[in-house]
Amino acid sequence: MAKNQATLDDLRAILVENTLLRVEPSNIGADQLLFGPDGLGLDSIDALQLAVAVERHYGVTLKDPALVRRVLTSLQVLQTWINEQP
Repeated sequence: MAKNQATLDDLRAILVENTLLRVEPSNIGADQLLFGPDGLGLDSIDALQLAVAVERHYGVTLKDPALVRRVLTSLQVLQTWINEQP
């Protein structure tokens, strides 16, 4: 388990604080896509900033690009992954 349990509210706040999103955290759905035209429209710089913030906050490592692409699809996927880490 990660050093802290991830909650959706915490992840929403981390997302908004570490990207240029101009969205109220409460308006971000758990299953909302983070990237692409059907999602929040994050880009690769946002992914890097989010990955670094998650690593710093939860003590987990997101270095592998394939893992980053898989884990940063939605906040629900990210939350599940963080909470499953040793």
